Amino acid sequence: MDFSDLQVFKAVVEEGGITRAAKRLHRVQSNVTTRIQQLEASLGAKLFLREKQRLHLSPAGKLFMGYVDQILNISEQARDAITEDAPKGLRIGTLESTAASRLPLLLSRYHTKFPAVRVELITGTADAMRDALLNREVDVAFIADCVPAGRVETMPAFEEELVLIAPRSRKEIRQPRDLRDETIITFPKGCAYRRRLQDWLATGGIIPEKTLELSSYHAIVACVAAGTGIALAPRSVLEVVRGAESVQICPLPERSRRAITSLVWRKGEASWAVKALQSEIDYYKLSTRLSKGNGSVAKVQRAPTRVRVFS
Repeated sequence: MDFSDLQVFKAVVEEGGITRAAKRLHRVQSNVTTRIQQLEASLGAKLFLREKQRLHLSPAGKLFMGYVDQILNISEQARDAITEDAPKGLRIGTLESTAASRLPLLLSRYHTKFPAVRVELITGTADAMRDALLNREVDVAFIADCVPAGRVETMPAFEEELVLIAPRSRKEIRQPRDLRDETIITFPKGCAYRRRLQDWLATGGIIPEKTLELSSYHAIVACVAAGTGIALAPRSVLEVVRGAESVQICPLPERSRRAITSLVWRKGEASWAVKALQSEIDYYKLSTRLSKGNGSVAKVQRAPTRVRVFS
């Protein structure tokens, strides 16, 4: 099995046919066809099925593609490690809350240290980011309440304090039963914080009947302030979202309020770009910890607090 055969195979998969793959690889079609046939012969399995003039991966081909991705990715990492000290690109999946409150300072320092790195940021729910990572749509992901599995590795990145937010005019919220018949404003299904809120409500036997799904904390805070319903949010987000001073903040019990956001990457695939990000996260945590204790290693700027706590 020749290494270049793997590159040809991947091109055919991504282009959906021999003709387009040959054009992309600057090869004649017969050469690409021969390479695929030789690869299938060496493996003893059909990798493609033809349907309506287009090639589709067979079950064996789908399985093989996963290994090909890993082999080519490791090859690229090895080449970068030898020829360059700095990473070239990094695709990051993240929660919307993390992007708004935690990443600006972190990525600013990362960009200053590695100005040549092309960073792409994709936001979504925890489940969507997990799927994007496993499907190789992103290189790393920031995921809340991540349960490590065999296919990924993780490191804790940020600790969040989750709080309920409610209209200023609403009476104090002390227990789940206080939210009976209340509209819950939340991100779509797959959100880790939505599950946290549902679990807390379930401790009081409350199953929300009215749910308003939104995909922005700016919109969620605005709706809560307008009296539409209640929501759950990280306190760090409320420090940077406009309008947060117009909502009431209600603490959750200790077992429900603490959430860890982890950096997650595919097992055995920590590229130089990923390792550089891990290093910056460690620095961020250290400098933040020292700034809280009046340490002198780094001065971490923080957004002005615009939130009042109501008890």
